[in-house]
Amino acid sequence: MIGLREGLEAGLVVSILLAALRKIRPDESAEGPVSTAPVWLGVLGAVTVAGSFATILTFSTDVLSSRAQQIVGGSLSVLAVFLVTGMVFWMRRTAMGLSAQLRGEVERAVAIGAGALTLTAFLAVGREGLETTLFLWTAVKASGTTVAPLTGAALGLGLAILLCWLLYRRAVKLNLGVFFSRTAFVLIVIAAGVLSYGLGDLQDGGVLPGQSWVAFDLTGTLDPNSWWVSLISGVTELTPRMTVLQVTAWLAYLAVVIPLFVKAGRQPVERKPASEPEPAGKWERLAGKHTVVVAGALVLVPVAVAALVLTALPQAATGSAISVTDHDCAPEWKSAQAGTQTITVTNKTAKAGEIRLDDSSGGIVAEIETIGPATSATMSATLANGSYTFHCLMSGQATTASAPVQVSGGGTSDGPAPVKPVTTEDLTGPNQKYLAYAAQQLGTVSTGVGTVRADLAANNTEAAKKDWLTAQLAWERVGASYNSFGDAGTAVDGLPNGLPANTADPGFTGLHRLEYGLWHGQAPASLLPVADQLTQDLAALRGKLNTDDVAGDPTKLPIRAHEILEDAIRDHLSGMDDQGSGTAYAATDADIDVTRTVLVELTPLLNERAPGLVQTAAKQLDTLHEALVNHAPTTLAQRQAVNGAAGAVVETLSAVPTLLEVPPSH
Repeated sequence: MIGLREGLEAGLVVSILLAALRKIRPDESAEGPVSTAPVWLGVLGAVTVAGSFATILTFSTDVLSSRAQQIVGGSLSVLAVFLVTGMVFWMRRTAMGLSAQLRGEVERAVAIGAGALTLTAFLAVGREGLETTLFLWTAVKASGTTVAPLTGAALGLGLAILLCWLLYRRAVKLNLGVFFSRTAFVLIVIAAGVLSYGLGDLQDGGVLPGQSWVAFDLTGTLDPNSWWVSLISGVTELTPRMTVLQVTAWLAYLAVVIPLFVKAGRQPVERKPASEPEPAGKWERLAGKHTVVVAGALVLVPVAVAALVLTALPQAATGSAISVTDHDCAPEWKSAQAGTQTITVTNKTAKAGEIRLDDSSGGIVAEIETIGPATSATMSATLANGSYTFHCLMSGQATTASAPVQVSGGGTSDGPAPVKPVTTEDLTGPNQKYLAYAAQQLGTVSTGVGTVRADLAANNTEAAKKDWLTAQLAWERVGASYNSFGDAGTAVDGLPNGLPANTADPGFTGLHRLEYGLWHGQAPASLLPVADQLTQDLAALRGKLNTDDVAGDPTKLPIRAHEILEDAIRDHLSGMDDQGSGTAYAATDADIDVTRTVLVELTPLLNERAPGLVQTAAKQLDTLHEALVNHAPTTLAQRQAVNGAAGAVVETLSAVPTLLEVPPSH
């Protein structure tokens, strides 16, 4: 759709220019009609500019680090969205008078000279070419390894050229106003996807926050390389995993742009009265007399600029290409140089899989987490002195490896440190210690709930409130973040949000149901059944604690280290889970305790992969604890200190799941 619409816009401009030339009567001294060669020279110059721009974009980003590529790519994606949005509204506003405007410019250019006509064609087509190049480049980048955007763009451009030729020959009739209006809606949807992808790149590059605040993640249930997922991603630029910022930006863009576009179409277009053409300036007269010079400059200057830019780029190691077959992993991997590598990986198998480049210690230097069958992808790696080996983990096949390649002469690496992958066995011991700790805390919760029930039976609401807090804080120290304990955890500490009758719904049970009743004046006797049900639910949870559905899966422990406090920010510090007790700070302080416990269990693994991370997190946890000790947000400054300290430690802990991620089994 991008290729068809943008190509048709550019093609219509050329068609209008050519048609205008046919209607111009040449001077009496001239022989034959006005030549169309200057128009085609201008078009050639515009194509050269677009091609040079695409070349610079592609090769200049390849030599950047992964983070820099994300920042540049994200920024260009956002820029492309602004340009395309402006183009859509411009076409909506000026389409009716575009033909007359261009005819006037052609007549003026012919009067000046052929060189001016070349320049007119170049300027008219050049803008469309640059917009198309930037938008296609960002759309292709957003679609990952799938070639669908390139294929679609080629088909769209080809169809656009055919339609423009037929329109010029008057072989077909096309309601261009309806065409551009309707295709604009598709283009707006694509632009929304490119915007969300660009913001995601900026989050990955560390420019924008919220990388770990995931709105949805369907990668566990959807195959990103399936044909229909690739088709949807290629058309809409949406991905199976998106952050809250990406989803919000996508929805906000559509909610704002579509109504404005519809409104713009209902407003009458004011046609400006024809005015006398301005007299030609000195440079216009000079260009009009030197067609060859103008055409040569338009064609050769962009090529020269692109060549100079590519020459000036920092020279990293030459990019290489490897392949994966049913029997071999990277047989082309025979030599490498120190420095930044851009390596193209081609999967020649019918299986999806993971490709890793490891150093001699087993640390992962670069990886492609998922490469689809019969597709290609690139990885960026910074190599220092040492030995490096590719490992190919393809679905349903045994792991294969390339021959090791020795790199020398590079000194120390300026890139990120290699990350040694962990195994499930590495995490089993720490998780067993956590399970023992969690079981102990659940016992404390059960005891506390029993005490609350006794208080309720004695009609002592004040004592019940105090003992409820003891039980609630013990539950916080279990570390059941983000509903990680499933339905069993929801029964103990669920919220009324989303229930049909809210707080009056029978499905609202557990500690927060007791909190609501105690702080909203409900009779103690009416809360006894709630306490009894909670006692049963706690017993059921303790029986399921070691199952994979609750906390038995060791691979979830690194995620828990990050999400406990992230969940506290979402639920406690926002006030979302407060049912009347006002104990958000106390609950967050208890979450610090369990976070420390989980970090202690993971410290040996983390110190091996990120020295200093645990120490930094410990200091930040101390800072957060000190900000919470009063347990009362008395001033704005105190609340800001708490929020700032919580955000800092959560940002530090966000690296833990990545560092201790267990590679998927293939």
